[in-house]
Amino acid sequence: MITKSIYRNLLSLTPRFHYLTNRLLSSLSPIEYETIAEETLESLTDTFEILLEKHKLPSDVTYSNGVLTVELDKFGTYVINKQTPNKQIWLSSPFSGPKRYDFINQTWIYKHDGVSLHQLLTKEFSNIFKKDQNIRFEKCSHGGDEDESVK
Repeated sequence: MITKSIYRNLLSLTPRFHYLTNRLLSSLSPIEYETIAEETLESLTDTFEILLEKHKLPSDVTYSNGVLTVELDKFGTYVINKQTPNKQIWLSSPFSGPKRYDFINQTWIYKHDGVSLHQLLTKEFSNIFKKDQNIRFEKCSHGGDEDESVK
């Protein structure tokens, strides 16, 4: 059994190991990946639009060709995109930097810390809108809280 620290060391030593491991661990077919990634990004787009309109923050949300861009005036820009060859979703955050998410247990997980994409977005946007206690990206498609709808 490979421990987490050995796995991380191997990843840092050889990008090829990372590539091969992801190919072996990913059980999604290309069609399943595309469907899940599209559902995720479209749901996030809707949630960002609702949230930013609610708070009247000068911003711009665009989703096109698998790339979701959220420009937040003074806070910076988020880019969330499909990475089809790896069957991942990549995030570039002005607060936490770049991360690569794999679809594990029906949600997008960053393997290095076990935090989901949706949990990270909830945390970061809760810090931006400190008075809003209702920010929950987990309610989005494939966010881990499928029983609740986006409000």
